Amino acid sequence: MDYRQLGSSGLRVSALALGTMTFGGRDRFANVGSTGLEQARRQVDMCLDRGINFVDTANVYSHGLSEEILGRALHGRRERVVLATKARMPMSDEPNGAGLSRHHLIAECEASLRRLATDHVDLYQVHEWDGQTPLEETLEALESLVQAGKVRYVGASNYSGWQLMKALAVADRDGRERFVSQQIYYSLQAREAEYELVPIAVDQGVGILVWSPLAGGLLSGKYRRGAQPAGGSRQLTDWDEPPVYHRERLFDVVEALVEIGADRGVSAAQVALAWLLRRPGVVSLIVGARTDEQLADNLAAADLRLSDDDHARLEELSRPPLIYPYWHQAKTAADRLSAADLTLLGPHLTA
Repeated sequence: MDYRQLGSSGLRVSALALGTMTFGGRDRFANVGSTGLEQARRQVDMCLDRGINFVDTANVYSHGLSEEILGRALHGRRERVVLATKARMPMSDEPNGAGLSRHHLIAECEASLRRLATDHVDLYQVHEWDGQTPLEETLEALESLVQAGKVRYVGASNYSGWQLMKALAVADRDGRERFVSQQIYYSLQAREAEYELVPIAVDQGVGILVWSPLAGGLLSGKYRRGAQPAGGSRQLTDWDEPPVYHRERLFDVVEALVEIGADRGVSAAQVALAWLLRRPGVVSLIVGARTDEQLADNLAAADLRLSDDDHARLEELSRPPLIYPYWHQAKTAADRLSAADLTLLGPHLTA
């Protein structure tokens, strides 16, 4: 297993992480999965056996049940994993039942610790932007959790570029804990993160953690042009993440994944994961599965190395167009670009 530094921190995490949104299956999360305690223990076993030391959850997953199951599944081996959870989403109908206020963050961290049966989480992530709470308040609350020993590192999730840079700037100005990671959606199905979030990661030392690297199963090879699986997929439910804007381009990518996988004797899913593991700034891919067989297949991607030709083919099929001001920079600023700039512009300069 490859272990990578989490941003500019000294923490090392495995290139693949176990995602636990499937744990529980309460309410709408049944569309994603309904993993119970025994299966959760097996999946933790499988990950530990493969050298995975990173596990991700959130308080909102099955309204706390995912954390409860994970806490029980980790009993007796908590020290072997880097444990991450999140807060921000609504956990009640009360006026302060959501958001990134000091009130909500501290209360939800303490509730997560109880459910996870631990005295600290290694990475505490704000799950989404809160435009109505001052960043100063949010960052002070996170700082107090670190100082109390309840949290080791802090990260963001689902921020836009300007929101992330503002948070980093305020943390630097006020001497607060800085986000060491951003958990984002990024895959061959949608590469919008490359416009701002990937360059920020490289420039600012913020590690990228990827949720849904297989696009909710769309890149698994089950979805082909003119055919869909008979059942057992969230894409056949009312769970609409991620949205698909370019269906034909998606099918072109899937066909390439299937062909490359067939040539190498691996699944399309493994090819999609292996491609993403080589992207700039990416630290770890969060993989989860409805079945143990799906999880085992995803974990095998850690050993897959694609050829330069494979990467070039997938790059050409999925590369996002340059929007302004990037097309202008590619034409007029190519003589003075940084490593962060080149994460987006580099392929266009050599194409």
